[in-house]
Amino acid sequence: MRIHVSITEQALRLYQGADLVREYSVSTALNGVGNEKNSGQTPLGKHLIRAKIGTDLPSGAVLVGRRWTGEVLTEDLQRSAPQRDWILSRILWLSGIEIGFNRLGNCDTMQRYIYIHGTPDSEPMGVPLSHGCIRMRNHDVIDLFDRVEPFTEVSIELN
Repeated sequence: MRIHVSITEQALRLYQGADLVREYSVSTALNGVGNEKNSGQTPLGKHLIRAKIGTDLPSGAVLVGRRWTGEVLTEDLQRSAPQRDWILSRILWLSGIEIGFNRLGNCDTMQRYIYIHGTPDSEPMGVPLSHGCIRMRNHDVIDLFDRVEPFTEVSIELN
């Protein structure tokens, strides 16, 4: 399996060899693309899934610091923190593999805590709005999570 994220199309595609297995709508960074720390941008290049976090959690489980808070997102909880960048359901933590481009130094994807993760259903997909991560619908990120293993290749490209 391998994953390709198209920034232009705001799409994540899962492949088995050359065969397309699934396609999902996503939301990448509002600030565009870039690999620098603290940029709020989605990093480009070749990555691996370094860790899978959230196995068997309920859909909408609230994660903070990669740990489940014990909460599941509700409308009331979401209203209580309207500006919060919710990380929900599952995390696929990415690690860059291109030294000097998205790994080590001032451009390290893993040190930037760049994830593929779930987001509230009220958040639009197909529109760049994240703080750098790749947001997905909760049911989609759960489906993807169940299909991939650690060290699955992830390429993030403009096209």
